[in-house]
Amino acid sequence: MTARESWGSRLGFIFAAAGSAIGLANIWRFPFLVGAHGGSAFICIYLLCLFLIGFPVFISEIIIGRAGRSSPADSFERLGNSSWWRKAGMLTIITGFIVSAFYSAVAGWILGYLVEAIRGHLVAFNSAEQAASHYEGLIHHPYWALIYHALFLAASLFVLYFGVRGGIERGNKILMPLLFIVLTILAVQGLRMDGGWKGLHFITSPDWSQLTPMAFLIAMGQAFFTLSVGQGTLVTYGSYIKERENLIQSSWPVIAMDTLASLLSAIIVFSIVFSAGITLQSGPGLIFHTLPIAFGQISGGYLISVLFFLAVVLAALTSEISALEPSVAYLVDSRGWSRHHAVMAVGLGAFLLGVPCALSTSALREVTIQGHSILDLMSMLASSILIPFGALFAVVLVGWRWGIQRGMAQLEQGAEELFEKHPLLLWYFKTCIRYVAPLLILVVFVGTLMAVI
Repeated sequence: MTARESWGSRLGFIFAAAGSAIGLANIWRFPFLVGAHGGSAFICIYLLCLFLIGFPVFISEIIIGRAGRSSPADSFERLGNSSWWRKAGMLTIITGFIVSAFYSAVAGWILGYLVEAIRGHLVAFNSAEQAASHYEGLIHHPYWALIYHALFLAASLFVLYFGVRGGIERGNKILMPLLFIVLTILAVQGLRMDGGWKGLHFITSPDWSQLTPMAFLIAMGQAFFTLSVGQGTLVTYGSYIKERENLIQSSWPVIAMDTLASLLSAIIVFSIVFSAGITLQSGPGLIFHTLPIAFGQISGGYLISVLFFLAVVLAALTSEISALEPSVAYLVDSRGWSRHHAVMAVGLGAFLLGVPCALSTSALREVTIQGHSILDLMSMLASSILIPFGALFAVVLVGWRWGIQRGMAQLEQGAEELFEKHPLLLWYFKTCIRYVAPLLILVVFVGTLMAVI
């Protein structure tokens, strides 16, 4: 087997994997879910789901990557010992590529709003109607969406172009600390506002009456999707880990950083919303309608608006890099391409596939299928079907096809002392990888599909 790139340090992998996990789902979606489903009651259920499904799937994909030492297609085939499993690995690569295309289109809007914030355009709204009108005026302009889609993608490709250590690792070592510095500044500033502590009180006061069966399903889905599983990223990143690296010590900080980013985002959003005395909305309404109104009503709104959208852009950038990398790794490992050519080809493909998504609110807004735009359809295809299947294949491969004993031997490699001191860890991973995680993935898949249909 030819030598391939690897992480220069454990910290490099941690920051890269955390960058993959922390994205729009943390800053855009998590605060609304907490507000709509019982505050800290939802957070408790979410953390339980991370323990039962998120972490086991995360570890399974890292195991596959380090054992396979190649792209997801090759790694799945080597461990599964059949061409069928190669197809399963290819599915995760395709999933990551699809995600990178529509994610770049949406992140382009965020980048555009960062520019709007810098220009001072987000502190002059007096009503939701004004904020919504400004938002619609921008996204209905095809060139605005395309230009920022291209700029955001170009920034991601710039990092990828310089390789694993020189690009992904070095880039995330800069971007992730910067992201947490910005989030911390925003959280502290939010709590200093008049009424800011009401936001913290809200998310730390559990309302167990709001924990409906749907809330449990949503918590499972959030814990599942927030870690970038099922799209080839973690298998690819795992393949760059050295053979004697302790996978547990390399992985649990990623889960902790992802959770911290979500909690900081909730504190930021709720302190701003409560300080301004406005109502929280979901989806695009949160980023583009609710918060711009608040920025104009709070002290230091200009600086906070710039920092907030900078944080979202940073989170989106690190996630986009990770979504593109599996396709790049496939062309390098399986097709023998140079990394530079692979990055350019994948970037061009992601841009072209993302064009219909970027135009789905402007030139192609009349093109719908059963009422869904092109962007919505691609997002639903990836999140409701492809990602759950990719994650399910990973835990089935480790837990059943390759064999749980081989999987646990790979997990123990470099962590023998840890497992000797804590033997229950093996029982936890065996049980969750073989039984709990597959069952919960199916529950998430069926529940999400039923909600979409």
